[in-house]
Amino acid sequence: MPATRPFPTRSLPTRRRTGLLAAAVAAALAAVSAGSATTASATPTSATAVSATTGHAAPRPHVRFVAHLDLAGGQRPENIALEPGGGTVVTFAFSRQVARIAPDGTVRVLATLPEPPAGSATPVLSSPFLGGIVRAHDGTLYFLYATGSGDLTGLWRLRPGGTPHRIAALPAGGLPNGLAFGAGERELYITDSVLGTVWRVPVTGGTPTRWAATPELAPAGFLGANGVKIHHGAAWVTNLDRGTVLRVPITRRGTAGPVETRATGLAGIDDFAFTGRGDTLLAAVNEPNVIALVRPDGTHRTVLTGADGLQNPTSLAVRGGTVLVAGGAYFTDQDPNLLAARLR
Repeated sequence: MPATRPFPTRSLPTRRRTGLLAAAVAAALAAVSAGSATTASATPTSATAVSATTGHAAPRPHVRFVAHLDLAGGQRPENIALEPGGGTVVTFAFSRQVARIAPDGTVRVLATLPEPPAGSATPVLSSPFLGGIVRAHDGTLYFLYATGSGDLTGLWRLRPGGTPHRIAALPAGGLPNGLAFGAGERELYITDSVLGTVWRVPVTGGTPTRWAATPELAPAGFLGANGVKIHHGAAWVTNLDRGTVLRVPITRRGTAGPVETRATGLAGIDDFAFTGRGDTLLAAVNEPNVIALVRPDGTHRTVLTGADGLQNPTSLAVRGGTVLVAGGAYFTDQDPNLLAARLR
């Protein structure tokens, strides 16, 4: 999820309120990252080239734009899941929409989530927030919705041709954010960025189990546990405030084992994806506006920047030799987009 800003629709003019909140978030991230060591290289976002014909950042030859999204229409992609045939599905963080982006960049809204009751305020972000999304093999979509109200916050399901409905309630005082299938698509793991918790829920829905809640998952001033993936018998989780990649083993009983810190120095880290069967991963580092390659030993370096067209990357997914990157433009406030880059 983002190091982002909400869009409180009942108050300040849009550009002013987003600017104010972006400044507050940037300050929070700066406070968290101050004094943190990092092995990532410099991030030359000021070197962005701009196309004379489109006005958008012109990426290097190994990167291409799949879609430029509608900033005014609230199309700020927060999370991404792959579909067969080359398409993707995304959540638009603050417009309460789930959408499909075709390989040619065409966007089609699949569902709009209900507006929360008057007076509801999503923790930290204020506005309703759509977070993680995953796609089952049968085409069913699962995604997370946070509103600050007990009637809507939780895990939602959308079957092909159907309408969305909630299948598991989560605490209204939390911020469900990252989402991942467990083995065999029998259960789902959910991070809560405010409560510093990993929940586990059967794909059939029902009462969530508090699977892990340790200091390593907790926020440090803004948002904690964020992206999550199940990989090699463990839940891998990022912590945005602490700039860490964590590994939580899944024991034979299915419980959480001791937390291992696998990488540090990545303040602002959002979602991530493994590049293959090993433990090397690519991480979307939101406010710094970079993609980092994180090696199994925890060292990392920057591989994509604003010069490639990044717009505050929120999530990514690997398809064969290509990585797809969703950018919400939470801080640049310019060109939310979907990028494709060749893996090297």
